[in-house]
Amino acid sequence: MTSPALSSAHSGALMAVVSMSCVQLGLAASVGMLDRLGADGAAALRLGCAGALALLLMRPRPTSLSPRSVAAAAALGVATGSMTLLFMAALARIPLGTASALEFLGPLGVAVARNRDLRRLVWPALALAGILLLTRPWEGGTDPVGVALALGAAACWAAYILLTQVVGDAVDGLQGLAISLPVAGLVATAVAGPGFVTSLTLELVVVGLGLAMLLPVIPFSLEMLALRRLETAAFGTLMSLEPAIAALVGLVLLHQVPGVLAVAGVALVVVAGAGATRAGGREATTADQRERVLVG
Repeated sequence: MTSPALSSAHSGALMAVVSMSCVQLGLAASVGMLDRLGADGAAALRLGCAGALALLLMRPRPTSLSPRSVAAAAALGVATGSMTLLFMAALARIPLGTASALEFLGPLGVAVARNRDLRRLVWPALALAGILLLTRPWEGGTDPVGVALALGAAACWAAYILLTQVVGDAVDGLQGLAISLPVAGLVATAVAGPGFVTSLTLELVVVGLGLAMLLPVIPFSLEMLALRRLETAAFGTLMSLEPAIAALVGLVLLHQVPGVLAVAGVALVVVAGAGATRAGGREATTADQRERVLVG
């Protein structure tokens, strides 16, 4: 008979995989925006539209939340906006493979730091090996500023994972995202500057709204729900599947056939993700229990 924790882990893992798939589709669809708006502008367009959608669809009620929950959700928004901006800035200086490998140090660090069982460290170790085979950072450049930006994005990704679980456990439904996404949009817009706002057209806003649903509204919502069902260590390891999903998207949509090393990397991260899922289920949180009562 399947235990509640294992069943919770399976549903959480499925949500995480769907989330990562949306992220990769959103990134692929955002390529054209980089040429038109630049890295900061593309990030600000997505996050600004996501913040507007969150206000419209999720209708935040700050007065129904504790001051601590509102502060945590706002901090999550800052981490979200900073993570996106830093990663996009890193891509302008170093290759994608190098930036991705460095950024993954964030969730990998969470997976290692939050593991209470040393035997379970084998899953983050396998994930790291798979990531290195997938991204081959040794083939890229070594621009120190680009490396520093990618490491900053890694730190923000770690903070995002930890804060998403805190907010998800404390706040019913997706009310936490209804606060964090508008904050992320404000952060990105402030960095992009007033020139970004004046360059917007109706066409860009419509495209931005569509992109915002793919990244970040749908994936961040799924990740908040997943982190109610998974330990942060297991979730951090599962994030290693993202480059594997990116390789699959490239194969199907762009006809980019992966090499032998990439295939081996995909195999390693799939094994790591499966192992982390089996060992990383959580008992239902208070917010999750309320959610299940409402649904069921």
